[in-house]
Amino acid sequence: MERMIIFCMLFFCSSTALTAAPHKIAKYKQLLKTIDRLEPIVKDKDVELLHTPENPVDECLFTAVTCFQKGTLKLQPESSQVNSTFTQTIKALKRFTFNNSGKQCESSCESYEKKTPREFLKSFAKLIQKVIGHTRADGYGKSTI
Repeated sequence: MERMIIFCMLFFCSSTALTAAPHKIAKYKQLLKTIDRLEPIVKDKDVELLHTPENPVDECLFTAVTCFQKGTLKLQPESSQVNSTFTQTIKALKRFTFNNSGKQCESSCESYEKKTPREFLKSFAKLIQKVIGHTRADGYGKSTI
């Protein structure tokens, strides 16, 4: 009887672990779609340039995502006609959460070069693609990111 209970517990735990990585990947892919939706409707001229993390090292991924989230709050819609879509998209980006790996990062948001809003969003998309790659490589949801 004890063996049967242990077997059932192991089966449950392993099946839970197998579904964790695909769920995270789906969440990140949805975030990519959100960024793609935002890019053509964001104002790109006569606006504040934004600190844009590019190719951060693994221990700085959390800091980079945080910089992007703060930067999205400074984005503006290209016109009043896209304002509702813009607002909904920004809300979706603000709700996105990202786990801190616990590793210490030496750089801050201000250390990154400032770029236009569209370049900023392209770099954000590249970062999320990198996170997806790490999540797949780590397997079974044991992402260090």
